[in-house]
Amino acid sequence: MSRLLLAALFFLNAPLFAAEPAIPRAKQYQAFVKKQAAALRQGDKPPATLDEWNRRNAELRKNLLAAWGGFPAQPCPLEPQNHGTLQRDGYRVEKITFQTRPGIRMTANLYLPDKKGKLPAILMVHGHWRGAKQDPVVQARCIGAAKLGFVALVVDAFGAGERGVGAKLGEYHGDMTAATLLPVGLPLSGLQVYENMRAVDYLLTRPEVDPNKLGVTGASGGGNQTMYAGAFDTRFKCVVPVCSVGNYQAYLDAACCMCEVVPGALRFTEEGSILGLVAPRALMVVNATRDAVQFSVGEAKKSIAYAKPIFQLHGKPDNLKHAIFESPHDYSRAMREEMYGWMTLHLKGEGDGTPIREPEMKTENPEDLRCYPGDTRPRDWVTLPQFAAAEGRNLLATKKEPTTAEEWKQESAKLRAAFVEKSLGGFEDSKGPVQGGEAALPTVILLNCDGASKAATSALATELRKAGRQFSTLELRATGKYAMTERVGRSPDHNSAEWGLWIGRPLLGQWVEDLRRRLDSYGEGREGVVVIGEGPAGLVALCAAATDKRITKAAAVGTLASFISDVPYEGQRLGILAPGILRDVGDVAHIAALAAPKRIVIAGGVLGNGKALGAEQLRAAYSPAMRTAKLLNAEKELVIQESIDAAKVIDALK
Repeated sequence: MSRLLLAALFFLNAPLFAAEPAIPRAKQYQAFVKKQAAALRQGDKPPATLDEWNRRNAELRKNLLAAWGGFPAQPCPLEPQNHGTLQRDGYRVEKITFQTRPGIRMTANLYLPDKKGKLPAILMVHGHWRGAKQDPVVQARCIGAAKLGFVALVVDAFGAGERGVGAKLGEYHGDMTAATLLPVGLPLSGLQVYENMRAVDYLLTRPEVDPNKLGVTGASGGGNQTMYAGAFDTRFKCVVPVCSVGNYQAYLDAACCMCEVVPGALRFTEEGSILGLVAPRALMVVNATRDAVQFSVGEAKKSIAYAKPIFQLHGKPDNLKHAIFESPHDYSRAMREEMYGWMTLHLKGEGDGTPIREPEMKTENPEDLRCYPGDTRPRDWVTLPQFAAAEGRNLLATKKEPTTAEEWKQESAKLRAAFVEKSLGGFEDSKGPVQGGEAALPTVILLNCDGASKAATSALATELRKAGRQFSTLELRATGKYAMTERVGRSPDHNSAEWGLWIGRPLLGQWVEDLRRRLDSYGEGREGVVVIGEGPAGLVALCAAATDKRITKAAAVGTLASFISDVPYEGQRLGILAPGILRDVGDVAHIAALAAPKRIVIAGGVLGNGKALGAEQLRAAYSPAMRTAKLLNAEKELVIQESIDAAKVIDALK
């Protein structure tokens, strides 16, 4: 290679997003995201008048609902079932299930005081305690509330407790389990809000409950649920999130569960406005001094300071309280006693809101509280990934395919626009600097989400060299030399992917943007570029081919063949899962169809569980792309082969 070419290639493997030179490589992506987030929210100011807030309130609710994928127009029948009762001193516990969506049942325990008449009720939502509703830490506040005269309903969140993929307790519902919901546009944060609203529907069927005296509380992820359910459902008159409130930008300093992510939230709000939605109802935010940064006292104060004027505009400044405890992340006895006092004041109209001593208690063996002990859960029980898969299939069943080339031309233009703006988060207007010597630059680009060095030493690279073809690699942001240490469960790119979701720029779109910046550096008018992506990077190659005319050939090697998976994803990256992509565009095959009539090579493919597809399965998965290619008389340009053999891939791209 010439010195000019080597210099150009060195430039092209530099990070393709703005970052200060002094920032360590592993921190550059985070710095980029935080800068974007700060710019999105730099103009935030509390409302000056109640009318202004009411307008913002309506818009915020609209945006939240859209980010959550909307809620069903009509709630399904609850169809409650009682699975047994435990009689205890001063209260009893009913083990119940009810339906939140058709075929989806929520497991719950209802703690009922031995008192007559209609009583105030508290929805207790668990956080990331392994036992979920059965965990002793969660049991304690339910027993304490019941002994103090409150009905307490505690529920298992979807994917946790008795509602895991497996029947045993202790399963985590985050990382690549909750990720199955992203492509259908129903993130777990919104699903939990709706299910907690259905829990309220159930409470209102109980003759023991006063419908005008409802509260909600939880800690950690349960505090997050509390904040959103309490903000969105005005039937809650008292809201107490514990060890969960900070602000969205603080999430960009840490890992958080997928159940806490509201995709694109930083594009339209910060956490202070969410707290403001509770006004003029009662809100007490509880924080611990030794908590993680995203739930820290200092970050929470920022959100509370924004919400405070909103409570003042409603004439209810005393309905907002910040309780701070010298404590680690917890829902300790002292915190529970603070909650009892606040709930007693605002739901019973008694006392002054100061802490109430917790009665003595004895918690249960977690197994004794289960609706389905051991492995007795029904065989047709619908798990979180199974629900996501069913929703995905329903979405694809509604898609109409064009019958003529002209019809496809018009439809594909609309789909491509939706794909770029909704699924990929849009592209930046500015282009990267143009380097000299463009004509000599390789027109083949190899992508691998494990980094440029991995791509350069792959079998594909070896075959390209054998064929005498020059190629370049690309260090996609937050990968390779710029990767962070961030694996959570099955997700190797957990934090970077989540941070992209917060700012409304999924990593999939950012990676396509990186590739576009590479093409910008080739100079104006350059076409005929070939992009080859291996594994998850195959989706980057397909997305780029579908949206950039400069790419004329692309290959996806051993790539996920469908976003629909009825089990948690294995061997994939969270970053390739764009919210609502199945709803707004379609499956992987529909992305490949958008690239037609270009030469597209599909070399092998895997299911969500990581299992390789056979030839017939692969062709079935890509049938929408095959039909489109046929419609455009480009059947020969779509090559689908079971083999991932590098030599065959390179040969198919000739």
